[in-house]
Amino acid sequence: MRVSAVIAAGGQGARVGGDVPKQLQDLGGETLLSMAIKPFDECRRVDEIVIVLPETVTEAEAALCIQIDTPLRLVSGGSRRQDSVALGVDNVCKDADVVLVHDAARPFCTVSLIEKVIDATIEAGAVVPAIQVIDTVKKADVIDTEGIRFVEATLARDQIYLAQTPQGFARDVLRDAVELGRSGVQATDEAVLVERNGHAVRLVEGDMGNFKVTTPDDLQRVRDRIRSDLFGDVPRTRVGFGYDSHRMVAGRRLVLGGIEIPHKYGLDGHSDADAVCHAVTDAVLGAVAAGDIGLHFPDTDPQWKDVSSIELLRKAVDVVSGLGFCVGNVDVVVIAEQPRIGPHVQAMADRLSRTLGVAADLVSIKGKTAEGMDSVGRGEAIVVHAVATVVQR
Repeated sequence: MRVSAVIAAGGQGARVGGDVPKQLQDLGGETLLSMAIKPFDECRRVDEIVIVLPETVTEAEAALCIQIDTPLRLVSGGSRRQDSVALGVDNVCKDADVVLVHDAARPFCTVSLIEKVIDATIEAGAVVPAIQVIDTVKKADVIDTEGIRFVEATLARDQIYLAQTPQGFARDVLRDAVELGRSGVQATDEAVLVERNGHAVRLVEGDMGNFKVTTPDDLQRVRDRIRSDLFGDVPRTRVGFGYDSHRMVAGRRLVLGGIEIPHKYGLDGHSDADAVCHAVTDAVLGAVAAGDIGLHFPDTDPQWKDVSSIELLRKAVDVVSGLGFCVGNVDVVVIAEQPRIGPHVQAMADRLSRTLGVAADLVSIKGKTAEGMDSVGRGEAIVVHAVATVVQR
């Protein structure tokens, strides 16, 4: 009994976006394609794997993410999914008894599901793994010109199943289905073509974890799963600590928390030396282990000369957001002998809250003195401590 697997990876994944097809995007050392292939490579009953690639992707490019022991064949795909699968089927071994067709956009297929489909295919000739819906299913009427739809009917959910892959077929059954597709019949999967040919398609229980990546949110689910598998469950809430200090000098504006405060001295620094923003920036970056302010905005770079530190903080928030987190709250302690911080706390909190994207009551700023001790107590410097939490979206 010889089993061939065709991995359909010929699409561009336009709904996910990006310059690279979704199945080849780097997800932290993995791609959807490499993950989709893995269980077929690990399944001892699969004798060969045929991968159908986008026409724009060379075999050399694909080989960078394909390292398997199972005999492999790479094929260029067509304009539609069914065209790509047909080209893959054309290239399976002539002595294959069972052909599995799997979407590269399903990265979490398991060896046990593959074996279940193989066993059922040997018995039935055509098999689809599927999940029975658990929600009430509504059929909508035709959409009107204003985009409004109404329920036309409620369907019996005990008869509704969501199809997955890998789908399994006896080679002759699949070959006939492919020819029907080439004759002009449109189909969203090979089972549809098999049904049109009059062959019964058996359902076997699918796997809830075997979801298809279609949207950017789906891709984030994959990244989260990879990170969890590598490092264990990642806490949804993280904490970061920030610190900054600057000397007081004449001839500079005093800017704290994005607010200019009247004073005869300002803070010395490459940017506007806003120690509050600098400490908060370090805190939010630290919470996601993304380095510090010096890494992202070095004082050796002239583009940051005299820049508003509120802008630096805004860019740091973008870094945090890009990693799938948002700021939860911030607590700041400003240690300064002069000027008094209290009268300016609310204005600073309002400015920081807008930049951080949180409510004003989630930003706490407290003013302290050094009681005349050290350089801060002598009015020669200002020190700021900040703690920030970030929450995984």
